[in-house]
Amino acid sequence: MTTRQHWLFGDQLGPHFADHRHHGPDPQAPLIMIEARSVLSRRRFHRAKAHLLLSAMRHRAAELGDRVRYVRARTYREGLAEAAGRDRVTVCHPTSRRALELVGSLGQVDLLPAKGFLVTMEDFTTWAGEHARGRLRMEDFYRWVRREHELLMEGDEPAGGRWNFDTQNREPPPRGARTLDTPGPWRPHEDEIDDRVRHDLDRWERDGTVSFVGRDGPRQFPATRREALASLRHFVTHRLPCFGPYEDAMLAADPVMCHSQLSAPLNLGLLHPAECVDRAERAWRDGAVPLAGAEGFVRQIAGWREYVWHLYWHFREDYRGRNALRHTAPLPGWFLDLDADAVTAHCLATVLAQVRDTGWTHHIPRLMVLGSRALQDGWDPAAVTDWFHRCFVDGYDWVMLPNVVGMSQYADGGLMTTKPYTSGGAYINRMSDLCGPCAYRPGDRTGERACPYTTGYWSFLHRHRERLAGNHRMAQAVRGLDRLGDLPEVLARATERGDTAP
Repeated sequence: MTTRQHWLFGDQLGPHFADHRHHGPDPQAPLIMIEARSVLSRRRFHRAKAHLLLSAMRHRAAELGDRVRYVRARTYREGLAEAAGRDRVTVCHPTSRRALELVGSLGQVDLLPAKGFLVTMEDFTTWAGEHARGRLRMEDFYRWVRREHELLMEGDEPAGGRWNFDTQNREPPPRGARTLDTPGPWRPHEDEIDDRVRHDLDRWERDGTVSFVGRDGPRQFPATRREALASLRHFVTHRLPCFGPYEDAMLAADPVMCHSQLSAPLNLGLLHPAECVDRAERAWRDGAVPLAGAEGFVRQIAGWREYVWHLYWHFREDYRGRNALRHTAPLPGWFLDLDADAVTAHCLATVLAQVRDTGWTHHIPRLMVLGSRALQDGWDPAAVTDWFHRCFVDGYDWVMLPNVVGMSQYADGGLMTTKPYTSGGAYINRMSDLCGPCAYRPGDRTGERACPYTTGYWSFLHRHRERLAGNHRMAQAVRGLDRLGDLPEVLARATERGDTAP
């Protein structure tokens, strides 16, 4: 039997994607990688994201040497024809519907099961079928994954007698601290491959074939398996011990805090989630990490990440167009261009600058600063999803569609979460140091110093009062509208923002 070549997509770069075991490709199969320019020319991606992707692909090709044929082509279809002719090839299940449709349209491609996740698609389908009569709650899924994979378990019970330690993992930043007292995040050293990538991106921009947003500073994320493992070791040793308490906090001068920044190498396939959660559990059992912190990290990887991946495929394609709140406003130009200098609100300007400069922020700025602003102002959720996909180095379709449509923008009407995630300025003030130097005051609803998040919050509740009044988690907040004697002034102040930055 002829050995089939195996095609690696740009987010299938770890050794497990070329491993013949566990329903993988043929043993010692020749490998194909295709650098398709059309991926970058279709939309305005963040420059740092394009750099990281191309650097990771080219580093992987260099590691594989003669085993891989690396083709640069206009499209995947043209690249595959050049690399394989009409020969049959295999590929692991792609991570996007569009890529899966492409693979299905190519008669010569044999589809292998997805790799890079803890839970198989078949096992999730079985689990979802058993829970079909009720909501597919992440908490139920997370507990099932913990049991199935024996993560942080003591026999049949969760370690410490509790499934989650959220109450211990939601502390505000230490009072008066500009940064957390912990070693800085791991950073790579660029090499000649990075130099060549940057040169090519510059040339393509000059030629007008691609256009980017954001800045391409020194690469901050792993582009190789060795770098990814070094980043994981550094996090578990130096930063996981303080991760738990401050995972929901924000500091202007410390955008990374104690977060792992492992989402980028995980989503490139350079790390497997099993090795991440196993290292965290080992650190806890060795006494190096508090249980609450280890559990918080395991929850993000084995809970939320797995949950989002499977919901992406579980929901039908029409999920992409969900817009339960009927939000249709276009994204303003300053947001699309990452023009942080045009923004007055200190929290939004700070976070937008972080995205501009690095293509990354942790989950709370994404949800409670960027996403909350979009939700309050009624921006089109499909456009918001596209923006997050393009502007974050760890942004992929499967990641951002459920996270933005389902959680951030509540556009699915509650299929994924039980309430909209938005707040006034008081939350941001409590969980960060971002309000102190701001021109606005988080407690002011009206007047020149009215916080745009506070006015936006009340305006959002007023606009969707009828729908939200029946939500048990929002009913009390909605009733708060009746206590606002200045509601007309608040709504007027919110309307004044228009399409310009506050």
